Amino acid sequence: MTTNTSRLKSFYHKEIIPHLQEQFKYKNRFQVPHLVKICVNKGIGDAVSDKKLVETAVTEITNITGQKAVITRAKKDISNFKIRAGVPVGIRVTLRNNQMYEFLDRLVSVSIPRIRDFRGINDKGFDGRGNYTLGIREQIIFPEISIDKVTKISGMDITFVTSAKTDKEAFALLKEFGLPFKN
Repeated sequence: MTTNTSRLKSFYHKEIIPHLQEQFKYKNRFQVPHLVKICVNKGIGDAVSDKKLVETAVTEITNITGQKAVITRAKKDISNFKIRAGVPVGIRVTLRNNQMYEFLDRLVSVSIPRIRDFRGINDKGFDGRGNYTLGIREQIIFPEISIDKVTKISGMDITFVTSAKTDKEAFALLKEFGLPFKN
């Protein structure tokens, strides 16, 4: 990855901080909320029967985010779902700093416009503490994924963790970053 600052990071410092400082009447620029991390999670419940799904999911998420994905394993046995302790059940990646801004830039400018019948992101994904979770139904919206090599279409959750105290502040921050919320 590049060591210089990303386009979105410099945009945050030059444009977003002054705008949010004026909008919410912060006394100094350090009170303005910022993006702490972006977590990408993908559940692979079918991996109990097919072990190849884990490998393909890890390579897909690694290609999408640019960072090596970590396999999450079941902590205990759940007989109703045919899950044993230690069996892979998901994949996750936590992005911070420049990689986080690069991923957000690609998500907003390239991937989200590729969603079929897109009318905006639902604004009901906030958790009350200034964090937002976005569900993606198909991994093929990312240009890093070749449609020919996809064996099974699956989705993922992308969580934006901010330092905002309220959902209103987080909404304003993410809207400034370019996330296309519904009107």
